Amino acid sequence: MVENLFKACVQAIEKKILIERANSADKEFHFQNWIRDRIKDTGVNFDAPGRNSFPDFLFVDTPIGFEVKGLAYPGRDKTYDGNSQVPKGLHNGREIFYIFGRYPKQPDGNKYPVLDLIISQGSFLNADSTYTHQNKNAKGFGSYGDIMIRDRKMYVIPTPFSLADGLAHNYTLILDAKKSLGDEFICVGELARKEADNLLTSYSFNLKTNEILVATEPNVNAGKEHFFKAWRLKHQGGDAVSMRALTAIIEELENLPEENE
Repeated sequence: MVENLFKACVQAIEKKILIERANSADKEFHFQNWIRDRIKDTGVNFDAPGRNSFPDFLFVDTPIGFEVKGLAYPGRDKTYDGNSQVPKGLHNGREIFYIFGRYPKQPDGNKYPVLDLIISQGSFLNADSTYTHQNKNAKGFGSYGDIMIRDRKMYVIPTPFSLADGLAHNYTLILDAKKSLGDEFICVGELARKEADNLLTSYSFNLKTNEILVATEPNVNAGKEHFFKAWRLKHQGGDAVSMRALTAIIEELENLPEENE
């Protein structure tokens, strides 16, 4: 199922089927609409629950969901904001995949191409599917004690463009290494992600000093590796895909402009 959507996307790009936005104010849903049309091309039954739902698209006959992230290029493509949603490989019994597509940041009209595309297993971004996000609040702030502070978490998540080399200006499918594909596909990289030694388990914010303090605990799965493979259609060619060093990823993320915080 996932490979059929990937093929439909590649075929549409090769046929120069463009993203189309309603107007210059449409800054969010134009790429999502392009993906919706590619799902239609596959002929599968699907639901699009709503603009603020997770994931963006649900297959009806197969427990699969797709979350879509459009990225303007050149621009911010190393991270994206998870608005109250941590990436995961499973959600409500469905296998989750993430679709990343870059498009021109300043097109000369309301139609423009998909520059590159990644469909990735959700667990490539985060191996844990058990965490459940909740918004909380603290009451009693302010001079009169009648102000409430909402703790609405925004997660800033590395994209595959940050995690691996060889993805830019190509069309790539990243799947669990145990999955196999047909003769139309060729493996262009073997990827491994290792779980951290410690996990952030809580944080506190000092309203006087504006400092945030974090607490960590040892990860029971420390050092466990999760293996993936990068695939392309045989006729595509393109660069080999390889993991970037974790130190390089972290250094790059720490040096991103403040607008990414």
